[in-house]
Amino acid sequence: MKPLTNYTCKLTSEQADKLRGILEDRGYLEREVPYARFAAANDAVNVVYYESGKLVVQGKGTQDLVTFILEPDILGEVKLGYEAVLDPEFYAARIGIDESGKGDFFGPLCVAGVYVNEKVIRAWEDSGIRDSKSVSSDKKMAELADIIKKTEGCVYSVVPIGNEAYNRLHRKMGSVNSLLAWGHARVVENLLAKKDLLIPPPVRAISDQFASSKSTVSKAMMTMGQGIELIQRHKAEADIAVAAASILARDEFVKRLGMLERLYGLKFPKGASAAVVEAGKEYVRKFGDEKLGQVAKMHFRTSYTVLGLPEPPKTEWRKPGKPAADEGE
Repeated sequence: MKPLTNYTCKLTSEQADKLRGILEDRGYLEREVPYARFAAANDAVNVVYYESGKLVVQGKGTQDLVTFILEPDILGEVKLGYEAVLDPEFYAARIGIDESGKGDFFGPLCVAGVYVNEKVIRAWEDSGIRDSKSVSSDKKMAELADIIKKTEGCVYSVVPIGNEAYNRLHRKMGSVNSLLAWGHARVVENLLAKKDLLIPPPVRAISDQFASSKSTVSKAMMTMGQGIELIQRHKAEADIAVAAASILARDEFVKRLGMLERLYGLKFPKGASAAVVEAGKEYVRKFGDEKLGQVAKMHFRTSYTVLGLPEPPKTEWRKPGKPAADEGE
């Protein structure tokens, strides 16, 4: 098996300070990295601790650093190489689901589902398949997506929801969560329709928790999906099936965003930033206000800024059934 060359985890500020001290004592050289609290490196490994609390370790010395420093001295637990022992369901047949484009003003929403079994998971042990947010480039994302699609025994489904369809569905359903539930249900149904390829059959489908109740997805399921256990949990992308789905979804999103750029001759930045607003205004100047919905998600507050309209007042979120502060008093 090839040694690990990429590792990410979350650290507290105290853990990060302790790691920084250990690396300094061992002769690591510190360097400047944008958005990082500290970064250090030697000739075998690069270590970056970001303001977000995420630690990224890369290089041929990654496995040694994790095994001999990070796990015993910082995390206080040994997991690397023992995933299957620590998690009896590690090799179980299952479906992972994830989406991409939810936070991007421009471009579609893409939902992907990936079926894995023990053979598939073992085939990916040296592949570098991990949560798409930790993949460094679109090129690398495409390479990983190709590996996933070509792995024997892996079955996948990608449901892209173009902007016009997205806006229509959002108006009809009334919320992003309902739209996501619809997309998640579609990929599960698509995969279960290929039951002859799912050997052994999956007993559960796992996704990140985007709604307060898993019944949001359950209610969107059609006949076939009713018989599978739905698991929604925070940081579900730590599961390799969900990580694979995140890669396929992001790769599809990036490709389709590129198609829109070529079609309209404009650059559409990802996310929802000042650069996105400027690109939106440029698009409107060239193609008109009424065409913005062909490339953008119109329920984003960004659309009001792009169109020069006053933003509607923000509504305070509260738990269903709970009165507002000025109610019932």
